[in-house]
Amino acid sequence: MLAIRLARFGAKKKPTYRVVVIERERARNSRSVEVVGFYNPITKPAEVRLDHERIEHWIKNGAQPSDTVKRLVKKSAAAPAAPVTA
Repeated sequence: MLAIRLARFGAKKKPTYRVVVIERERARNSRSVEVVGFYNPITKPAEVRLDHERIEHWIKNGAQPSDTVKRLVKKSAAAPAAPVTA
């Protein structure tokens, strides 16, 4: 069974997270099937970038999102699209 959940990256006390599609039994940071987004809670406001099309694709194919990912998807879908700065 596939899950859509967060994988922690970043330095000590400065976490960033990738939103990944992964086998449910695998460890948090093991190899994922696909990276579908990014979440940085340190920035103010928190930065969330998600590929909504791919998330919907995986949900239709049986992947179960975690509670946190459900909340991030709902929050990012309701927020106006911010310009991406490089």
